[in-house]
Amino acid sequence: MHEIFLNYRTKGGREVAHLCAQALSARFGTDSVFLAGRSIDLGEKMDVLLRTARRSEVLLALIDEGWLTVPDRKRPARRALDNPDDWVRREIEAALDAGTLVVPVFVGRGVEQLDPRRLPGSIAEIAEYQYARVHMSSIDTDLARLGDRLARQLPALAALDGNRSPGASGSGAPEAAAVRTDRQSGGIGNVAGSVETYINDTHAPLHAGRGDQHNGPRFDGDGTNYVAGDNHGGIRQGFGTRTPRGGERK
Repeated sequence: MHEIFLNYRTKGGREVAHLCAQALSARFGTDSVFLAGRSIDLGEKMDVLLRTARRSEVLLALIDEGWLTVPDRKRPARRALDNPDDWVRREIEAALDAGTLVVPVFVGRGVEQLDPRRLPGSIAEIAEYQYARVHMSSIDTDLARLGDRLARQLPALAALDGNRSPGASGSGAPEAAAVRTDRQSGGIGNVAGSVETYINDTHAPLHAGRGDQHNGPRFDGDGTNYVAGDNHGGIRQGFGTRTPRGGERK
């Protein structure tokens, strides 16, 4: 599918159309840009222009200084735009009928904002649309800016944008940061997310999992004695009823 349709007049618009196709194809992919001179297969009917204009995400109407007044080939006394069979006019009509986004792109400083009274009624509404402007002297910068605006506005183009930052995702959710604890003193609790834990210089037993922690020997059952280390005071142990000795409280 071609996401971007370039609408232009052969007389006066061919050069800028090819520059647009080159820049936008490099950014969004060759198959994403429809340019009549290169995108129509040999022997294909010309009504492919209208079908593609309807199915595209955006139609860029390239408007130079002579766009409004170019004479009709068959009847030079009238404007080409006044001919219902004019392809530039028909492509814009097809895009408008299908709900395709239409963006007037003024080429050069001499192009003034469109006057709906000077346009055929079927396309007069584009005079009220927000337009872009490019200049031949700064065409690369202007087309890069146009590509930025299209990528922000149209998700289909954003997904194809070769200028996206590496690792960018459509979810907008930041990736969980890794946690490193170097020379950590005290406890660590409630660490969530994608975590890498590094613990250095431990001087006691370390328990980092679930369940109880047991440091040293463990004994179960009745009557078990365990003595470790030096014993200097003796060990006494009694069972049953204890008989008080003198001086002790009963």
